[in-house]
Amino acid sequence: MHNDIKKALEVLQQGGIILYPTDTIWGIGCDATNEEAVRRIYQLKKREDSKSMLVLLENINALERYVEEVPEIAYDLIEVTEKPMTIIYSGAKNLAKNLVAEDGSIGIRLTSEAFTQQLIQRFKKPLVSTSANISGEPSPAFFDEISSEIIDAVDYVVEYRQDDHSPKSPSSIIKLGTGGEIQVLRQ
Repeated sequence: MHNDIKKALEVLQQGGIILYPTDTIWGIGCDATNEEAVRRIYQLKKREDSKSMLVLLENINALERYVEEVPEIAYDLIEVTEKPMTIIYSGAKNLAKNLVAEDGSIGIRLTSEAFTQQLIQRFKKPLVSTSANISGEPSPAFFDEISSEIIDAVDYVVEYRQDDHSPKSPSSIIKLGTGGEIQVLRQ
């Protein structure tokens, strides 16, 4: 894992895109503050940039660097969740403009997966995380289901966990309103 982190880090620092395991499914990622890298992922996925992608952070302390105001309920939800949870926050900041939704919101998930936690910690920036598929195609559950089109287009493919076939669940998705309203988009 150490060698993979080192190589992925080099690619991310140069504005490249990686294919990597997350706490849910395999993802395509890049520096979430780099507009050009984000644009490359939209092109690779053949996805309109009006459909925002989510961001992974390594811990709760990083939230306030990327969200104008974190509602108190977010901390409560994060504390009680037992599975990966993406929260959509209003008022995204310090992220690539083409990553943020038209309404100024951003989906953020705190990762509990060892590889991504260490990578983000060492990179000192959030990572884009989007499913490793062309937009509209099914999301691959395991590495061996990822198309060669995706694998060939990224700058680095992480080797760690490529043989892992333990079932992973997609994250729940919750949107928080500015007044703390909760809207469950996916359980």
